[in-house]
Amino acid sequence: MITWIDFEKIEMRIGTILQAQHFAKAKKPAYQLRIDFGDAGIKSSSAQVTALYSPEELVGRQVVAVVNFPPKQIAGFFSECLVLGVYNQQGEVVLLQPGIPVANGCRIG
Repeated sequence: MITWIDFEKIEMRIGTILQAQHFAKAKKPAYQLRIDFGDAGIKSSSAQVTALYSPEELVGRQVVAVVNFPPKQIAGFFSECLVLGVYNQQGEVVLLQPGIPVANGCRIG
Protein backbone atom coordinates (compact mmCIF):
# COMPACT_ATOMS: atom_id res chain seq x y z
CA MET A 1 0.00 0.00 0.00
CA ILE A 2 1.12 3.54 -0.65
CA THR A 3 0.23 6.62 1.33
CA TRP A 4 -1.56 9.72 0.05
CA ILE A 5 1.77 11.52 0.27
CA ASP A 6 3.27 8.87 -2.06
CA PHE A 7 0.43 9.38 -4.55
CA GLU A 8 0.86 13.16 -4.49
CA LYS A 9 4.47 12.71 -5.67
CA ILE A 10 3.23 11.30 -8.99
CA GLU A 11 2.60 14.22 -11.32
CA MET A 12 0.10 13.18 -13.97
CA ARG A 13 -0.93 15.82 -16.47
CA ILE A 14 -2.94 16.22 -19.68
CA GLY A 15 -1.02 16.91 -22.86
CA THR A 16 -1.75 17.13 -26.56
CA ILE A 17 0.32 15.07 -28.99
CA LEU A 18 2.06 17.40 -31.45
CA GLN A 19 4.06 14.82 -33.39
CA ALA A 20 4.07 11.05 -33.74
CA GLN A 21 6.46 8.95 -35.79
CA HIS A 22 7.52 5.33 -35.99
CA PHE A 23 10.42 4.46 -33.67
CA ALA A 24 12.47 2.21 -35.94
CA LYS A 25 15.24 1.50 -33.40
CA ALA A 26 12.88 0.33 -30.61
CA LYS A 27 12.96 -3.39 -29.75
CA LYS A 28 9.16 -3.54 -29.58
CA PRO A 29 6.92 -1.59 -31.99
CA ALA A 30 6.59 1.97 -30.71
CA TYR A 31 6.15 5.60 -31.69
CA GLN A 32 8.23 8.61 -30.74
CA LEU A 33 5.86 11.30 -29.50
CA ARG A 34 6.22 15.04 -28.79
CA ILE A 35 3.57 16.16 -26.31
CA ASP A 36 2.58 19.68 -25.23
CA PHE A 37 1.90 19.92 -21.48
CA GLY A 38 1.26 23.67 -21.41
CA ASP A 39 3.26 25.38 -18.65
CA ALA A 40 4.97 22.03 -17.90
CA GLY A 41 6.59 22.20 -21.35
CA ILE A 42 6.90 19.98 -24.40
CA LYS A 43 8.18 16.48 -23.65
CA SER A 44 9.17 13.42 -25.67
CA SER A 45 7.89 9.92 -25.05
CA SER A 46 8.32 6.45 -26.50
CA ALA A 47 4.90 4.79 -26.57
CA GLN A 48 4.05 1.19 -27.47
CA VAL A 49 0.62 2.02 -28.87
CA THR A 50 1.10 0.89 -32.47
CA ALA A 51 -1.53 -1.86 -32.36
CA LEU A 52 -4.52 0.49 -32.11
CA TYR A 53 -3.27 3.88 -33.31
CA SER A 54 -1.57 5.27 -36.39
CA PRO A 55 0.72 8.31 -36.11
CA GLU A 56 -1.88 10.39 -37.95
CA GLU A 57 -4.60 9.41 -35.43
CA LEU A 58 -2.39 10.41 -32.51
CA VAL A 59 -1.58 13.97 -33.57
CA GLY A 60 -4.00 16.34 -31.82
CA ARG A 61 -5.15 13.72 -29.31
CA GLN A 62 -5.06 14.56 -25.61
CA VAL A 63 -3.45 11.97 -23.34
CA VAL A 64 -2.66 11.43 -19.67
CA ALA A 65 1.02 11.07 -18.77
CA VAL A 66 3.34 10.96 -15.76
CA VAL A 67 5.66 13.93 -16.29
CA ASN A 68 8.01 13.75 -13.29
CA PHE A 69 9.95 10.55 -13.99
CA PRO A 70 13.62 11.02 -14.83
CA PRO A 71 14.34 10.76 -18.58
CA LYS A 72 14.86 7.19 -19.78
CA GLN A 73 17.12 6.44 -22.73
CA ILE A 74 15.59 3.97 -25.17
CA ALA A 75 17.64 3.06 -28.25
CA GLY A 76 19.31 6.50 -28.29
CA PHE A 77 16.03 8.38 -27.68
CA PHE A 78 15.25 10.13 -24.38
CA SER A 79 11.72 9.44 -23.16
CA GLU A 80 10.78 12.24 -20.72
CA CYS A 81 7.28 11.15 -19.71
CA LEU A 82 5.16 8.01 -19.46
CA VAL A 83 1.94 8.05 -21.49
CA LEU A 84 -0.72 6.05 -19.64
CA GLY A 85 -3.10 3.49 -21.03
CA VAL A 86 -5.18 0.44 -20.24
CA TYR A 87 -4.36 -3.05 -21.52
CA ASN A 88 -7.37 -4.56 -23.27
CA GLN A 89 -8.11 -8.31 -23.45
CA GLN A 90 -5.64 -8.70 -26.34
CA GLY A 91 -2.84 -6.94 -24.42
CA GLU A 92 -3.05 -3.82 -26.60
CA VAL A 93 -2.70 -0.38 -25.03
CA VAL A 94 -5.79 1.85 -25.07
CA LEU A 95 -4.75 5.42 -24.24
CA LEU A 96 -6.24 7.23 -21.26
CA GLN A 97 -7.70 10.61 -22.20
CA PRO A 98 -10.15 13.12 -20.78
CA GLY A 99 -13.81 12.76 -21.73
CA ILE A 100 -13.91 16.40 -22.81
CA PRO A 101 -11.05 18.67 -23.94
CA VAL A 102 -9.17 20.47 -21.16
CA ALA A 103 -6.18 22.80 -21.10
CA ASN A 104 -2.77 21.24 -21.65
CA GLY A 105 -0.95 20.83 -18.35
CA CYS A 106 -4.04 20.22 -16.20
CA ARG A 107 -3.06 17.97 -13.32
CA ILE A 108 -4.77 14.64 -12.65
CA GLY A 109 -5.86 14.14 -9.06
